[in-house]
Amino acid sequence: MKPRYEKLSDALQERILADREKNVDYKLAFDESKILRRDNSRDKASLWRSATVRDTDKIIHSPFYNRYQDKTQVFSFYKNDDISHRAIHVQLVSLIARNIGSMLGLNLNLIEAIALGHDIGHTPFGHAGERFLNEIYHEKTGRYFSHNIHSARVLDKIYPLNLSLQTLNGIISHNGEFECCEYVPKPMESFSELDEQIEKCNLDIQYNKSLMPSTLEGCVVRVCDMIAYLGKDRQDAVRAKILPSDYIFEDTKIGKMNSEIINNLVVNIIENSYGKNYIMLDKEHYDALAAVKKRNFEIIYKNEIIEKQYNETIRPMMYELYNRLLSDIENGNTSSKIFTHHINRIENSYYKRETSYLDEEKNQIVVDYIASMTDDYFIDLYNYLFPKSKYKIEYKGYFE
Repeated sequence: MKPRYEKLSDALQERILADREKNVDYKLAFDESKILRRDNSRDKASLWRSATVRDTDKIIHSPFYNRYQDKTQVFSFYKNDDISHRAIHVQLVSLIARNIGSMLGLNLNLIEAIALGHDIGHTPFGHAGERFLNEIYHEKTGRYFSHNIHSARVLDKIYPLNLSLQTLNGIISHNGEFECCEYVPKPMESFSELDEQIEKCNLDIQYNKSLMPSTLEGCVVRVCDMIAYLGKDRQDAVRAKILPSDYIFEDTKIGKMNSEIINNLVVNIIENSYGKNYIMLDKEHYDALAAVKKRNFEIIYKNEIIEKQYNETIRPMMYELYNRLLSDIENGNTSSKIFTHHINRIENSYYKRETSYLDEEKNQIVVDYIASMTDDYFIDLYNYLFPKSKYKIEYKGYFE
């Protein structure tokens, strides 16, 4: 069956063109005169660098941004540059979200800041790594780890970048695991509200599901997080040979493959959201999105081969590594890599903290360090600390 690419209705196209000709402004974009920072005396906008452009600059130049390039998106243990890592994912989210935002008259710079920062706190080994780190951290402290909340911690606490409230709110609320038919912004007026939401997520893992961005820009990024990975993960699953090259995907209202899924969801969002103070999919497209996501879980994310390697290898490795690093902090072993590669670098960073990083709770420091690691760094550090371990990672090469 030939791919199906939907297009905007003639009526909406005519309306958009007429609005542009008449310079109609629905005033839906975030107004940067209302930007809030923890320290409003710093990082003021200039003619050539708006407030949200400054946020994007800070995120891209932050110490952990480079690490996107070697963090798993879905598939670990492959020497294959054609399989997506998290670096390409955040770029795709930004690209798709800015496309929608440009049609809806939104703040594209705010969209880019949220999109490029949204996964900076993600663990190595994707959602499996996140699950294992959360499991250990909760056993030790009764608190929870989630990558969206940790992304804000990286950009606001570990490194006090003085990002705007609007960017940080969009980051903590981005979680693309929870799809909605309609995204209606929930206003947030202060950093005390942000801090309260973050702490609630640390104490109640279910509270995460209730978060909603305070801006339309944040809502667009949230839905585009899903749009960016649904079809791309299918492509990668075939490249990784998790699925056979002739695998037949089910046909849905939004199509089967990446280009169809992106186009048809983007078109439907614009069709149903233009000129409105919410972001919306119609029921048919929402149901199709949910169905594709559910099917991906069945055939890709919960694949027995992937789950077996993660559960039987990465999980015990993470437990051993976590306990060794915690012991090193508790015993003041300053020659440990958690000091030389993590604590000291933060303490001596250009970004000056009000309090010493060593004053943080010890489990939190271990979590910060492990979450910051790329896949390869995690494996190299584990092999360095446990050279005689029975747990070994075997990568699949290009020619296997």
